[in-house]
Amino acid sequence: MDVLQLDVSGRPQAWITAREAAVIYATDGVAWTLGDPCAVLRGGVQRATGRLSRIEVHSIIAVRGTIPSRAWRQTPALSNTKLFVRDRYICAYCGHHHPAEELTREHVVPTSRGGQDTWLNCVTACRACNGRKGNRLPEEARMSLVYLPYVPSLHEDMILRGRRILADQMEFLMASVPRSSRLHG
Repeated sequence: MDVLQLDVSGRPQAWITAREAAVIYATDGVAWTLGDPCAVLRGGVQRATGRLSRIEVHSIIAVRGTIPSRAWRQTPALSNTKLFVRDRYICAYCGHHHPAEELTREHVVPTSRGGQDTWLNCVTACRACNGRKGNRLPEEARMSLVYLPYVPSLHEDMILRGRRILADQMEFLMASVPRSSRLHG
């Protein structure tokens, strides 16, 4: 089970394991928590009390003493997995939903013609449409985009990473996802 780690200002930093979160708890590094406990880790017996040590790990933790994240200023890394989720597994040209193995990363402006491998130049396309468009611009191939590409926000990027996200984590992340995001659809 992954825990959503935030900086003290509430910006997402990373997905960490429950064990990594337990270390932060044990070193008094948790500033505040949200959500329900998602794991209980048990340790050894305390000599003084004879009780078994126990740490309840919440699904969302803010780490004390961390520098507020500057990740929100950076563009998230582009991967096919995140691109396909952003575009909801829908081909940007034919508009049909496809399984991931039938999809490709399509450059609106082909890289051979100066197009960049960026969020704003990449869309999801089925193999048939990608082959049909080839090394042309959409207008040259007489193919129009069903939707426009966009750069995901940091909160969207945390969702797009494809993890198993708990309801309270999703609620927290979606609260900061722009209304224009396809993740709301």
